[in-house]
Amino acid sequence: MATQNPRQLLPMLEDENQRLKRAVEELSILNDLARAIGASLNSEEIMRTIIHRSLRAIGAEQGVITLVDRDADDTMKTLVRTNVSSGEREQYHMNQGLLGWMHINKMPLMINDPARDERFRGEKWEASVRSLLCVPMMVKSRLRGVLTVYNKRDRGAFTEEDQRLLAIIAAQSAQVIENARLNESEQALFKVNEELRLAATIQGDLLPKGAPAITGYDLAGKSVPAQLVGGDYFDFIPLGQPRYALCVGDVSGKGLSAALLMSNLQATLRGQSLLEVSPGLCVQRANRLLYQSTSSDKFVTLFYGILDPESHTLSYTNAGHDIPYLYHSGGESRRLSNGGVVLSILEEFPYQEESILLQPGDLLVVYSDGVTEAINPEHEQFGEQRLNSVIGSLREKPAAEIIDGIINAVRMHAGTAPQRDDITVLVLKRLASSYP
Repeated sequence: MATQNPRQLLPMLEDENQRLKRAVEELSILNDLARAIGASLNSEEIMRTIIHRSLRAIGAEQGVITLVDRDADDTMKTLVRTNVSSGEREQYHMNQGLLGWMHINKMPLMINDPARDERFRGEKWEASVRSLLCVPMMVKSRLRGVLTVYNKRDRGAFTEEDQRLLAIIAAQSAQVIENARLNESEQALFKVNEELRLAATIQGDLLPKGAPAITGYDLAGKSVPAQLVGGDYFDFIPLGQPRYALCVGDVSGKGLSAALLMSNLQATLRGQSLLEVSPGLCVQRANRLLYQSTSSDKFVTLFYGILDPESHTLSYTNAGHDIPYLYHSGGESRRLSNGGVVLSILEEFPYQEESILLQPGDLLVVYSDGVTEAINPEHEQFGEQRLNSVIGSLREKPAAEIIDGIINAVRMHAGTAPQRDDITVLVLKRLASSYP
């Protein structure tokens, strides 16, 4: 077998040597990159490191990582954009046409003459973009982001070797970015939960720890929020012995925003109650203050009554709240509906009020819509008829036991259905002479 001429072998050996040299350089680049980004949990820092190393490895002027929102209805929505330039240059942004192409094809894209590229005919490019190299960042076969570098240095053109190396960098980096972002999301969620827990503690401190002892009366109240914090409110406000204001309110919405408005309502009512005005005037003033301090999409329902245990009268006004029941000892009942519209909708409103003489054995039940509107898995509401039936079976019990009985009945009705709204109940009984 004839041996090859050494002059013919030399170019082949030089090519092989160059290939091996490039492979060693690429391995070194990837190894350095892995060490640089593996020690950080900051996604922004990781992405900047990836872009810096990519610019150096590929010899480009500017780089961008664009993360897409995997949970958005619009998969083209940009979640994060990190841009790094090798100098003071105009910052480029990935256009929608390029991002759409990457969503569809999920493969590297090299363009060395954007203005004449047939794949993007009609696409508008920045005048200074001479060339670009774009590669997908995939995690579990799903597009999580796109790494793009612009303008080969010295006005050169990107090569197949550049494209292959950048694709490897993107593949190696995608999961690291994903892990960092998941960790950041977990930390953010933990912080939110801690803030909600603290808010729940503060809100719990705002509500009464127990009912005041009032001679001749049995009084209790309880609120069960649907979330960590709620928008329901109840209170027993001392007005100077022996009178008390009895309040039950329900703020529109749920969660933290409702809880903040609830605390505003409590502060407003306590401030107005100190002036010792009638229920109608107190609620009228509170409505004005809430109107001036809340947005137009927020409102509050409120039952506000003043109990005078010496004259056994209950004066009240009802600002759009679920209409309470007053059960008389003889068995008949009535609803306490006098009042007006919900709070903070109209700046001025003349709330009506009514005074009622409470007889021995009379029972007042004030509740929020979380009671009657609780639904079971069949989407049936608890309703007023069930509430009446439960109260009828419990009315001889102490006030606190009546409340627990109502809440337990609501929970039994709901079964496995989640609690959708806050549940609040206030019960006042005038004790009969035979009551211990």
